Order: sequence, then structure tokens, then C-alpha cells
Amino acid sequence: MEVNNIMQFLEDRTILVTGGTGFLAKVMVEKILRVQPNVRKLYLLIRACDLEEAIKRFQMEVAGKDLFRILREKHGANIDTFLSEKVTLVAGDIANENLGLRDYNLIKEMQREVDVVVNAAATTKFYERYDMALNINTFGAKHVSDFALKCINMKVFLHISTAFVSRENHGLILEKQFKSGDSINGKTKVDINKEKELMEENLKRLMTIKATNKEIASFMKDLGIQRAKHHGWPNTYVFTKAMGEMLLGELRNDVPLVILRPSMVTSTYKEPFPGWIENLRTIDTVFAGYIKGTATCLRGDPDCILDIVPVDMVVNAMIVAMAAHVNHPNSGIIYHGTSSASNPVKLHQIVDWSVEYFTKHPYISKDGSIKARDFKLLTSETSFQKYIAIHYQLPLKALKIANMVLCHALDGLYTDFSRKLQIGTLFSDIFKHYALSKAIYDDSNLKNLLNIYKENADDEAQVFFFNPSSINWKDYYMNTHLPGLVKYAIK
Repeated sequence: MEVNNIMQFLEDRTILVTGGTGFLAKVMVEKILRVQPNVRKLYLLIRACDLEEAIKRFQMEVAGKDLFRILREKHGANIDTFLSEKVTLVAGDIANENLGLRDYNLIKEMQREVDVVVNAAATTKFYERYDMALNINTFGAKHVSDFALKCINMKVFLHISTAFVSRENHGLILEKQFKSGDSINGKTKVDINKEKELMEENLKRLMTIKATNKEIASFMKDLGIQRAKHHGWPNTYVFTKAMGEMLLGELRNDVPLVILRPSMVTSTYKEPFPGWIENLRTIDTVFAGYIKGTATCLRGDPDCILDIVPVDMVVNAMIVAMAAHVNHPNSGIIYHGTSSASNPVKLHQIVDWSVEYFTKHPYISKDGSIKARDFKLLTSETSFQKYIAIHYQLPLKALKIANMVLCHALDGLYTDFSRKLQIGTLFSDIFKHYALSKAIYDDSNLKNLLNIYKENADDEAQVFFFNPSSINWKDYYMNTHLPGLVKYAIK
């Protein structure tokens, strides 16, 4: 494996990127357009019913974001012309065969021109409907791979997964491929086609009895969690992503496949500027609740390792990995885009830094009040249940009686307490796997890639920098991530 000039690799390249409005995809698109304006073309697949909707989504959700500020400043009045020359928007959906494309001429054009495919499309909701998660995360991966196989100049297929496809929450997690049928618990065998049949049978049954959309959605969410836990995964998201990897593994001899598994992706470290993020992601959801006064505790191990990595480092690793494996015999190599092996950060540090930051810089809500108070990290299930009982369940029972006596004069307070109880319980359930983890994600493959890249292209090393071991986490968290979170993600 050799990694030479990345700029040269990108020059005159035609790349298909799925999940075009997603977090990783838009950061990658901005990066390529900013550092290598001589890229030939980026086909950006956007989930839309037609081109008009795709254009609208691109303008609002991609090019119109502050993320593109540096690029807009660079091109000035010519930015729209530049984007129209370099980016071809494609309305489609990876949940469908042929990516949902209906324009025969466009399909043939893409299959003639595309030489790199990046599948960044996914539904990342932990408790997504099973039908949607299967169609996008599992069979969507196969649909993208099938399309890539039809591209006559195909050089490399990069698939974005997640480090958390491995459920083990302790020990060293290797950069290891899934084999078809593998389960986490080792007791069951995952049959992807049977999972699809089960989903479709239940969906058909629900349609037959004329279940409401709400009833169907609720059942499908429950089915996803049930099937995930049956095979040993904690949620629907990571289960369906794991099955997607299994399907790709079966095809790896036919297409040059590279799989990158990032962990918790956070705000930009440096590029295009520090602190840009979109929406609340993973553990940030808890602290957004904390500063709004809706979350006051979390069940977790203080020494739990939270594996986080800035999004610009992930994108740089994606680009270098693509360049490294162009025209190489396919090995289906796995890269962990993670930090826990080289620069671990613990849960209590994240909590302490967050409380410290918001004590110094209080978040003022729309009504002018400061909601954040103390935040408790509860180390056992017993202490968590005790805290919930004392601070929420008992006051809620008292409020319920008082509210009845006072003819519902305390409805607002009762609703507020009920919501806090629901949120506290929900956060504990969603994040308990991650907040109790002692896992270390091996990143030997990625370190090897970094070393080879630095040896062969030292002059570019800072342009495509992806070394999490160099990060001072407290400085990054206090001076970059949390300010960015407040500016861009907390509404």
C-alpha cells in the first residue's frame, strides 16, 4: 500500500457521495472543493423525490450552512458558478435498487464517469423503525455497492460504518471484519434475508388490519430493538449497520472495498474553522438537556472511556484511505476512526468540563433564565433509581395530588416534572451502553495508514491531518466544542 500525493489523487477525480446532506458528507464535500478545486465532479446523492427538491435541500442544508463560509469567501460572487460546475445533484434514495434513479441517461453517465464511491448515507437514530433502518443501513449498503460494480472506471468504494457495530463494552476491539451470520452474543445466527422477511411479514400484517401510521411506527421501532437485542446488539442502528457490513463482506472480491468505522463524531477541530457542528450528537444531547434544566443526571461509570473524534479528522482519514486503496487488490480492510487507544478521554472528564464551562458561561434560555444547576453522574443502577425516586417520582406524586386539589392550577409544573423524569430515564436507557463502556478501539490499521502517508507525503501531512493522539481534549472541549455546540446545535 502506498499513499502518495492526495491533491493529485483528487485532481480530475469523479466521486459519487451518498447521504449528501448528512454531517460527514457535507464536511467532506466542503473539504474537497476547498483544497482541490480541480476535482472533476462530485455527484451528490440527496434523498429527494425530484431534482427540484434536491436543489432546495442542497441550498438550505449544505451550501447555505456556515460550514461553507470559507469557500464562499474564497470564490466570492462566483461561488454559485463554481458549485454548479463541480457538484451535480442527484435526487435518489439508497433504500431502492439503482439508488432510486429513473433517468436512464443520468445513470449511464454516472456509470461511465464515476471512479470513486463514498457511501455516507445512513439513518443514525438508535431506535429507528426497523423497516427504515433495514432498507437504508443494511440493504442500502448493498444497493450502493451494486451501483459501484456497474461503474466501468471504478477504483475504490468507501463505506462509512460505526465503531459501535461491535457491542463488546470492555477490552480491545479489533479492526475485524464481520462474517455473514455473525452475532454478538455468539448464540444466534444472523440471517439477513430472514430478518427482512420478518419485517415485511409484520408490515403486511399491520397493513391488513389497517393499523394507523402511529401504530405501525411504534411497532416497527419495538421490532427493531427486539431483533437487535435478540442477537446481542444494544440498538437498531448498530445492528442494521453491522448487517450492512456483512452484505458488503460477501461482495468484497468484486469491488475494492474500504470500511471506515468512526466512533462519536464531534465538532471540527481545525477545518474549515474550529467548532462547527450540526445538530446534537450522542452524549451532547445529555448536556443540551442539562443546560436547559431538563437533564440533571446520567447513569454511568466515571472511568468509562468515551471514544470521540472531530469530524474534520474523520473526513481527512476518509480521503487518505480512498487514495491509499485506489487500484489495489481488495482486502475489505477495516479502519477504526477512533481515539480511545491513542488518547482516551473519560466520562467524568467530559462531565466536569461541561459543568465547568456552563458555570463560567451560563446558557441563558429564551425567557432570560438560567436553567442549568448541578449535574449528577450516578455510578450504579441503585443510586440512579434512588436519585430518580427522590428528585422526581416522589415530588411527582405529591404534585399530582396537589394539582387535583387546586383544580389543575399546577398543570405546568406537573408537566415539567413529568418531562424531566421521562428525559432522565430515556437518556439513561439510550446511553447506558456507552456510559458504562471500558472498550478500547484498536486503531492499528489507521496508525499504519497515517505513518505511510507521512513518509510518502510529508508536505501534505497538515492538509489531511488525522491524528487524535495530538489533541488536548480539555482545551478542545472547553474552547472549541462546547462553544460550537451552543452556537450551532443548541436551539
